[in-house]
Amino acid sequence: MEEHKKAWAEYGCTIMSDGWTDGKNRALINFLVNSPAGTWFLKSIDASDSIKNGTLLFKYLDDVVKEVGEEHVIQVITDNASNYKNAGVKLMEKRKKLWWTPCAAHCIDLMLEDISKMKLFEDTIRPAKQVVKFIYGHTWVLALMRSFTKSKEIIRPAIRRFATSYLTLQTIYKQKQPLQAMFSSREWHNGPFVQHNEGIRARSTILYDVNFWSHVAFCIKSVILLVSVLREVDSEERPAMGFIYELMDVAKEKIAFNCGKVERKYKPIWRRIDERWGLQLHQPLHVAGYYLNPQLRYEETFSNADEVRKGLEDCMTRMLSFEDRMAADIQLDLYDEAKGEFGGRLAVNSRKLQTPGYNFYFFIFIQV
Repeated sequence: MEEHKKAWAEYGCTIMSDGWTDGKNRALINFLVNSPAGTWFLKSIDASDSIKNGTLLFKYLDDVVKEVGEEHVIQVITDNASNYKNAGVKLMEKRKKLWWTPCAAHCIDLMLEDISKMKLFEDTIRPAKQVVKFIYGHTWVLALMRSFTKSKEIIRPAIRRFATSYLTLQTIYKQKQPLQAMFSSREWHNGPFVQHNEGIRARSTILYDVNFWSHVAFCIKSVILLVSVLREVDSEERPAMGFIYELMDVAKEKIAFNCGKVERKYKPIWRRIDERWGLQLHQPLHVAGYYLNPQLRYEETFSNADEVRKGLEDCMTRMLSFEDRMAADIQLDLYDEAKGEFGGRLAVNSRKLQTPGYNFYFFIFIQV
């Protein structure tokens, strides 16, 4: 523990709360601590009797902050449920320098859920699921499909629950011709499922539904970019804090482009995204991470909009003393203009190589 605290003191850290239900139907909460030095499991508690109690959830979070050391904690991440949100607000009221933020991956997964409830998406996903259920529910049909797809599957493991539907749509579309060939083949017509109700329905969807394939294509091109963002923030390859603001902005623009810039096509999708992004995920820390990410800051596409600057200022105001804030402002000028250590050969050459998290943590703690 003490060894890890040295890393937390040097870089700052994030406390992550991960709730799950075990085989005995107990509601367990795992607490982990993350810093640029790595992720460390802290403890697990049984919250079966208190998972819906915001006051007790606040106490659990507060106790963990105290155990880790408030002075080391930059943020606490939980899921987006209202009880956690209320506990997070209380935590920020008590602990004046840290931030509570909802889990980015969970938030984006909920965006996908919201989009899947739109009529066109719902009417496309439902028959696609029925086709998949039929094929994978019968060994003979599955073997026949694999013979036509050359052993390629139409189910893909998903990183999150609601991403599954869109990844499956994507793989179904890639196997459009093999699936059509299968349901038109002599093997199918001579097989045991030609008169099967589910088989008739699946064949009709694949061969005769005049809207199915065009709607599948639309669902993929309009949403798969959001799935890509979900993959990015759920990955452990690099810290997502310095990238999520940019990733979401780029994803929305590409969704509009893929919809031919036709507002009636992309605006309803944007609204579902913004309802989650604006109310839950659009946090000052994410904006500050974007601003302090040298991989993005010195690009021509960098946005120095008022909300970006304000997000950074909100972070500094909350997390720094007046004296440290003055020192940070001086450093920020050097950072913006790429002068001093920020303009040195090593700093310039390593902009695309460094882990952005280090720059973010160092800057906040005035250690650059």
